[in-house]
Amino acid sequence: MSIRVLIVDDHAVVRQGLRIFLDLDDEITIVGEAADGAAALELARRLRPDVVLMDLLLPVMDGVTAIGKIRQELPDTEVIALTSVMENNAVFRAVQAGAIGYLLKDTEAPRLRQAIKAAAAGQVQLSPEAAAILVREVRTPHNPQYLTSRENDVLRLLAEGLANKEIAHSLNISETTVKSHVKSIMQKLDVSSRTQAALHAVRIGLVPSSGQDLLS
Repeated sequence: MSIRVLIVDDHAVVRQGLRIFLDLDDEITIVGEAADGAAALELARRLRPDVVLMDLLLPVMDGVTAIGKIRQELPDTEVIALTSVMENNAVFRAVQAGAIGYLLKDTEAPRLRQAIKAAAAGQVQLSPEAAAILVREVRTPHNPQYLTSRENDVLRLLAEGLANKEIAHSLNISETTVKSHVKSIMQKLDVSSRTQAALHAVRIGLVPSSGQDLLS
């Protein structure tokens, strides 16, 4: 099944360029384009894309606000922030809003196509620069609820970069069960994205890494 993608950028030439090289991949289908955050939200509601490529510097409604609203209303839609801005605050706010990934616009086409496929499969996608910023800046959730042993297993594998299908195979459970566990984990940790959950796992030492290698 093709991955349905919504492109959001206020520059028509950028949207056109993204469409041209993403259309070369038979596994990706561009279902719509939007030039501002408000239009992106409306299109996402109507089209239910699997992945949204979201610029952050947008008119009418900024990208971070749009990410938060999309993730709140459409939890099955993943959002990748695709921007030219690599500032600590921008990275932090995008991930806090619920973005599963954060990539720069100079990302090469094959890498971006792979990032879209990975995001659709539930894998965190961060540029090395963004991963380094987040590991420094993101704090452990306040008073997180207790995770079950199985939820800790899922969280560890998620933080190690596995997709839902791979987690399911590793734990001998269904993908539906994995998604259910991930949803419970995010609720208990009071986070809005798999990225934040993965960073929490790095911070508490659930995975033996600085986070940059695992999440980039």
